[in-house]
Amino acid sequence: MKNACFTLLTALTVTLALPAAAAADCYADYKAKQDDPLRLHYGVAQINDACDAAGAEAELTPRLAAEGWTLLNVLSVFGDDGLDQRKDSAGKYYLRF
Repeated sequence: MKNACFTLLTALTVTLALPAAAAADCYADYKAKQDDPLRLHYGVAQINDACDAAGAEAELTPRLAAEGWTLLNVLSVFGDDGLDQRKDSAGKYYLRF
């Protein structure tokens, strides 16, 4: 009986913990440009798809293009813990796209 209760409790705990882990926020910092005249910016954006550089690139490219920007590169992908240290550097492009 103890084993059955322990197994059920473990399964329930894992099941409840999975959505919380999957819902962890993901962000990327990137560089983008506009031509004629040349303008560059550094920004931070929230990523909703795969939390890796390739997923961030795939998601950011059309977002930026819609506003006339070309993604140059994704510098890094990170969680909530990296937001504050990048806020000042990103300026008006902090979570804009």
